[in-house]
Amino acid sequence: MEQINAEYFAAAGRWLFARGCEFRLGVTNVDALPPADRVEVAFAGRSNVGKSSLINAVTGHKALARTSNTPGRTQELNFFMIAPNLGSDGAAWLVDLPGYGYARESKTKIAAWNRLLEQYLRGRPNLRRVFVLVDSRHGLKANDLAMMDDFDRTAVSYQVVLTKSDKISRPALDTVMAQTEAALRKRVAAHPEILATSSEKTLGIDDVRGAIAGLVELDALGYKRDT
Repeated sequence: MEQINAEYFAAAGRWLFARGCEFRLGVTNVDALPPADRVEVAFAGRSNVGKSSLINAVTGHKALARTSNTPGRTQELNFFMIAPNLGSDGAAWLVDLPGYGYARESKTKIAAWNRLLEQYLRGRPNLRRVFVLVDSRHGLKANDLAMMDDFDRTAVSYQVVLTKSDKISRPALDTVMAQTEAALRKRVAAHPEILATSSEKTLGIDDVRGAIAGLVELDALGYKRDT
């Protein structure tokens, strides 16, 4: 049954993202947020964790989200509409959040990003899940845990996605998965399933798409199980 469900959501995710994804707006002030009128998911992670690359892989667009070797390149809340022609002007929002941790910017600007992020996370009623990206080569770091503390306090649901899993051996990945699972076990807002991905090798991309599809009311948008 678990395998059947996984296959169903993987197919649903492919169907959903095959209908496109487009950039709509960048937000630097919570007053400019779009209406909270549909399901919303967000991607968060330490600077240079591979967030933009994963978003590009999940959406099937090579340059939808800007990628860079410079930490801290994402400097606003970037809103993308998933399946823009489905339903009432789109199926769901996908939000690319500023990276936390190291960035080549002033302390003042970093503090402003952090305030924007906190205000967004605490006040967005339609935010169904935050995908927290963690570099599989390094595992959870102090700023990942601090972010998760905030999610637990504010009851924001989150799910860990390990990136760059092709860069380490299978035994090493299994160890990181086990360590991450143990760290999440007592966290009240953490989703129990950890997803291992590689944007370069497209590993686990269907799993991420399926997780997002599971949060969207696909039946109302015309998805059928045998599609």
